[in-house]
Amino acid sequence: MSEPKSRKTFVARLNAMVETLRGRILDGTYAEGDFLPAESALAKQFQLSNNSVRKGLEILVAEGLIVKLDKVGSRVTGCAERRRTTITIACYPSIERDLEFARLIDDFHASYRPVSIGLLGAAPGQSYTEALRECIGSGTADLVTLNHIHFSEFAERGWTGLLEPLDGEESDAAADARAEEETASGKTYPFLEEAFTIGGVRFVQPLVFSPVVLCYNKDHFAEAGLAEPDSGWTWDRLMRAAARLTVAGKRHGFHFYEVSENRWPLFLVQTGGVFRRGEDGRYGTAEAERLLEGIRLSRDIIRNRDVFPGYLAESEPDASRLFAEGKISMQLATYFSLNDIKHSAVNYDIAPVPYMTGRSPATLLIAIGLSANAQSPHKEAARLFMRYAASRRAQELVRANTLSIPARKPAAESPAPAGGALNRPVHDQLFREIIPSYRWHAELGLPARLFEPLRRLIKMYWSDMIDEPALLEALRRLDED
Repeated sequence: MSEPKSRKTFVARLNAMVETLRGRILDGTYAEGDFLPAESALAKQFQLSNNSVRKGLEILVAEGLIVKLDKVGSRVTGCAERRRTTITIACYPSIERDLEFARLIDDFHASYRPVSIGLLGAAPGQSYTEALRECIGSGTADLVTLNHIHFSEFAERGWTGLLEPLDGEESDAAADARAEEETASGKTYPFLEEAFTIGGVRFVQPLVFSPVVLCYNKDHFAEAGLAEPDSGWTWDRLMRAAARLTVAGKRHGFHFYEVSENRWPLFLVQTGGVFRRGEDGRYGTAEAERLLEGIRLSRDIIRNRDVFPGYLAESEPDASRLFAEGKISMQLATYFSLNDIKHSAVNYDIAPVPYMTGRSPATLLIAIGLSANAQSPHKEAARLFMRYAASRRAQELVRANTLSIPARKPAAESPAPAGGALNRPVHDQLFREIIPSYRWHAELGLPARLFEPLRRLIKMYWSDMIDEPALLEALRRLDED
């Protein structure tokens, strides 16, 4: 997608300023201890706004060439201070799949050589949020990747003080001039920014997102003489189709990774029920019974061995592999998990998830972003990478090399690259059509820390280890342990 002429002009001016100042520092024109011209003078010289000049100077700060002294100016550093800055990002293992993270880091290094990026994974057997808290508190991570559930737990536990507020940063966190970002087409999707904002302060820069969708094998539907799924499908309709798609000893009609936090809560969200506490501090029986409709539906689906295999998937990619191998005709998926089949030859497409009879269509939404350690000694370098990751260039790289949806609206809604090597669904832009059906996990009214105890209860129910009355009572007492 070609850039507007005005933006190309702006980028050229900003690059010219940074390269000119960098060159004059390195060739000694500006010696150690000298101050660069005032921001207002640089703005006039390079025809940039003061805000854009500050963004450019932050690049030189991150490269160790200058230091910014409050109310004084930008002073050139000594050679001893000009060392490579390494920042560490604590991230979930799937972040490489979801963003082609290594590619983004390599592209960043090509432009900002003095800043190096290192990755840090969570310790085995430790919850991700606990691991992040330790990484931030110990100073071993300068940036962390968070999804909206992790951020909710941070907020609930009072840990947002560990994160650097982004208040005052550009919404798109790119090095774009504010004047060029005022049109709606240039913004990050508002619902993503809202998900990472507490008390009017944003703590996370959104990078990618996805709703849960129905992914299906087009060849299997053609073989069975079935019309492909559409927005009018209920779960009853899906199960009837799944029965016709199932071929004994060869394939099953429907499957999904049951225990994923981005799969089983879908059935609760679709009931429209909310966990509400009564005067006794317990969750109300009426609401619990309504939510039970979704839990019961999920049980009936996954225990139906005529259409749903007894295969115990160990991970989301493990479940995706069944679909890629033709062992499954339909699966619940996200745009993130579609990356597991982006190089496969399977002939597939996506449709909205089915809805419960008598209920409104609804699906889960997942968002992933970057947040900075409030105590990082490398804040300028961390901010530099955060802005890069949300910039137009990086977001278009995500669009070109993954099936994930960039948080930046123009990148997300741009046509797929011509002649691309990725196996994209025909309805790649489905996410735009179903925005009204998006629901966050938080809309269930349940604290993020209780999703894991709830999942354990539901697994007990699915396994016939507790009956419905026992499950209802356990739901009422969910927060008493």
